[in-house]
Amino acid sequence: MIAPTSFFSDYGGHIRIMEETLALQALGHQVIIVTYYKGRDLPGFDIRRTAPIPYRVDYEVGSSRHKIVFDIYLALKSFWVALKEKPDVIHAHMHEGTLIGWVISTLFRKPLVFDFQGSLTAEMIDHNFLRHSSPFHRIIRRTERFINQRPDVILTSSGRAHHSLHYEYRVPDERIKLLSDCVDVKRFNPDIFTPESKIAIRKRYGIGEDQILVVYLGLLTDYQGIPYLLQVARQLKDQGENVHFLIMGFPDVDKYQIQANDMGLADCTTFTGKIKYEDAPHMLSCGDIAITAKISTTEGSGKILNYMALGLPVVAFDTPVHREYLGDYGVWVEPHDVDGLTNAVVALAHDPGRRETLSKQLRQRIQDHFTWPVAAKHIEETYFSLRRKS
Repeated sequence: MIAPTSFFSDYGGHIRIMEETLALQALGHQVIIVTYYKGRDLPGFDIRRTAPIPYRVDYEVGSSRHKIVFDIYLALKSFWVALKEKPDVIHAHMHEGTLIGWVISTLFRKPLVFDFQGSLTAEMIDHNFLRHSSPFHRIIRRTERFINQRPDVILTSSGRAHHSLHYEYRVPDERIKLLSDCVDVKRFNPDIFTPESKIAIRKRYGIGEDQILVVYLGLLTDYQGIPYLLQVARQLKDQGENVHFLIMGFPDVDKYQIQANDMGLADCTTFTGKIKYEDAPHMLSCGDIAITAKISTTEGSGKILNYMALGLPVVAFDTPVHREYLGDYGVWVEPHDVDGLTNAVVALAHDPGRRETLSKQLRQRIQDHFTWPVAAKHIEETYFSLRRKS
């Protein structure tokens, strides 16, 4: 696997890489992950890191001009690892990894799988690294089309992304396979957490046992909808609702904490900072309602699956990606509608019966459709099919 990121960090695409690796290892596969020099090592993982870049000791989440140098180092490391290990398949994550993977797969005549987690162009716009009006927009989009057409197979996490790859980027339909994000249902299991352990977390953060707790765990960025969450918290406070927001994740914790304080929300919002993935199930289990205000139409939103597995009713903007995960069991709000988010939270807060019903339905939907052992079988079948053709 080629992962152009600081693997492992406790968010998003890193979790997909980690869970895929664990599930493939369980089937007997040897997985080598080539990645940047920073990141958290994980027991049982074969991680090969690039050399450090002397002038850049940190690396921010998202698009950056420094990634060009990082990716040059990653390409060199990937070549040497492939030369030494002689892999059967090149499994690339993200567009930069796929471009590197295409060169490696061509040199070593090995099949290339692209694990597509969202549009490169859309991500750069989301991270304010590119504007639609920029003269570089067309260049980046053409580059993305070129990369998308290189792999033998693309594994995509949503039907919306499948549609975009086929109709916008002209990728042949037979090269695209849907592989939804999944969740570890043993780790994210509401039955393993006692009421006492949930109360202990609330006490740690000064959250009352009688308060309705709305939880969010993910990146703290504007495009993930954090400003919307603060606006909802403000409206709920104005309405006198006994609701608290537990907002977990990184980066820019200080930025959003200051915004919350300036809005008079210090007493009804708590920012924890980064939460280790191992601790995520326990932290989320103390919630009553989960919320997401992400608007992207191509990126996955794996955090929702974690919410669902723990039986948390989910208030979400009505987007195709969210619909694929939640099905008929989401509490839907039109995108950008802060009043709608507020009303949805209030309705659930005052209806414990509905929360309980949704909890059971969501947990069952996860067990029926979104488990990693089943997903790993699909990946394995893809590998074997490509090996037979090569």
